[in-house]
Amino acid sequence: MRIARIARGFYTNDVVEQRAIIRNSAGIHCRPSACIVKAVASYPGQITILAPAGECDPRSIMALIGLGLDEGTEIVIRVEGPDEEEQCRRLVELFETHYDFPHRHPGEDTQVILRDLGAR
Repeated sequence: MRIARIARGFYTNDVVEQRAIIRNSAGIHCRPSACIVKAVASYPGQITILAPAGECDPRSIMALIGLGLDEGTEIVIRVEGPDEEEQCRRLVELFETHYDFPHRHPGEDTQVILRDLGAR
């Protein structure tokens, strides 16, 4: 959903909001949070996750974990900046992913998991 944008700050794009429901049976714990943080770390715009427990920028793993996002929790993802629709869609996908983490092998990191999930 697009929201009319009042000119403020650096970006003049619209704000895009989409709802997502946490699908992972263990919720958004450390490893899913790490995937989300790495996927959005270089995005230059503003991102806000709104949840029943509060809101945060998903570039902070501690803030994201602090939202206590259990399976079934509905969140709103708000993105403002370049390619906001695509970024918002990617975030919905990441929050709604059923993360099935295999056992990690020595030297394997979150980038390998992101690649396997098809994230950029």
